[in-house]
Amino acid sequence: MSAPPRLARYAQIVGWGKALPARAMHNREFESIVDTSDEWIRERTGIVERRVAGPGETTATLATQAAREALAVADLDPRRVDFILVATCTPDRLMPATAPIVQQAIGAPNAGAADVNAACAGFGYGLAMASGMISSGMWRNVLVIGADTLSRWLDWRDRSTCVLFGDGAGAVLLAATDEPTGLLAHELGADGSGAGLLEIPGGGSAAPSTIETVQAGAHFIKMEGRAVFRFAVQIIVNSVRATLARARMAVDDLDLFIPHQANVRIVDAAAKALGLPPEKVFTNVDRYGNTSAASIPLALCDAIEAGRLRPGDNVAMCGFGAGLTWGTAIFQWGVPSDIPSTTSWHVVASGIDGRADRARAIARRAVAGTP
Repeated sequence: MSAPPRLARYAQIVGWGKALPARAMHNREFESIVDTSDEWIRERTGIVERRVAGPGETTATLATQAAREALAVADLDPRRVDFILVATCTPDRLMPATAPIVQQAIGAPNAGAADVNAACAGFGYGLAMASGMISSGMWRNVLVIGADTLSRWLDWRDRSTCVLFGDGAGAVLLAATDEPTGLLAHELGADGSGAGLLEIPGGGSAAPSTIETVQAGAHFIKMEGRAVFRFAVQIIVNSVRATLARARMAVDDLDLFIPHQANVRIVDAAAKALGLPPEKVFTNVDRYGNTSAASIPLALCDAIEAGRLRPGDNVAMCGFGAGLTWGTAIFQWGVPSDIPSTTSWHVVASGIDGRADRARAIARRAVAGTP
């Protein structure tokens, strides 16, 4: 009688990819739309430009592009993907979910697919869920995608929100491994008492779409900026500390901190309170603005490309957003030791360019310990 199969214990990120709309919108463009200026936006948010989805660009198309790139980096046939989680609060439709659309587009017929809506904290939720699926032995290969197109839900006359948000997608492929790496600890939290602080009030079952809801602007993002700012700084500090305690680690054990890219002042205030030096904090909010669930995976991709992660590094990722929700994950970075130089399947897939080859080259240098 054969022994039962041993459960996979660890889940490591073996592929990553990002997708951004073609159009970059600089702060100066807002000067002719609302009462603001490039200087005002930079000073209060740290944002210089953001990407805005154009015709034919949707949450699903961006998620698909990021997913294809992550699979190409990992050199994994999409038919081997077991599950797809898409973290988004701006699905293409209320029904069906975005994940099945991505599943069909990337050619992953054997994968289950579902959306996760925890707003800007969604990627952290997806990462924890996927890691649990793999560590339990349920599945071996799980795609986690953070994708949002918040520009479609902006009131371009509202200075307090329209300058903040951008569109994009980031994806990671988690794979089962026997190597002790991956998720070390996490915290997922919510406080529904603050649900009204950041919301799109119209369009759901509580306020179905009508002429009246459209005329009232109920389908635009509404935010109590000062309250959200205070919540964000405090929850980052509390959640990161709690997660470090669960991992039996100290702040000094972190090699890199990748927070949700909402506002540079939030990031700076939280990092200072945690005692994290600037060189351990990664930000790209200046280029993309607040991309909601795409924020952290986009920053992760940029950090990898910038050579900011090496095998064995401990990276903390913390997201916060509508709900109110938050999620922190402390992840030990471990890249596969046998990164291929070419792929066998992705040459027939549309939308893949030289970025995957560059990402594999970065991973090979990381394994070798060279910059």
